[in-house]
Amino acid sequence: MLLTYRCPICGLTNRQRIDDENSTLACANRDWQRNVSHAGADQPANCQICGCGDLWRQKDFPQRVGVMFVATGAILSTIAWYYMYPLVAIGVLLFFAAIDLVLYVVMPDVLVCYRCGGRHRPAKIDDDTPRFDLEVNERYRQEKIRLEESLKAGGGSG
Repeated sequence: MLLTYRCPICGLTNRQRIDDENSTLACANRDWQRNVSHAGADQPANCQICGCGDLWRQKDFPQRVGVMFVATGAILSTIAWYYMYPLVAIGVLLFFAAIDLVLYVVMPDVLVCYRCGGRHRPAKIDDDTPRFDLEVNERYRQEKIRLEESLKAGGGSG
């Protein structure tokens, strides 16, 4: 399994393969280290980085590339509309929609942790594995804010 995660100490993004021979996650700066349990599991029940039990599935496709893809289609279609070529404009939109559909079908899923944002790939993902849930995400976002506030309050008083 390939894990992509941010070091909780220095914030450096790390990418590390975990298998039966290597069951320890370590930051490239060596600021942080964690032993991984069940390293050979194809479908982790918990995040291998932080231990959180809430994971969600998403398509393993770079979001920036997707946004650039949509923006390119919108710009090209707008240019065609400006020059009064409505069929070309609609054809451009249909072309980009068809490519998007093919990518959606072809691209594999990846498991993402709500708490730390760690990405687990490739993992066997059941159909009942939930997709992104805004309520669960907001709970972890609020938890992070409260933790940062308590650390600031504790550090400033002593």
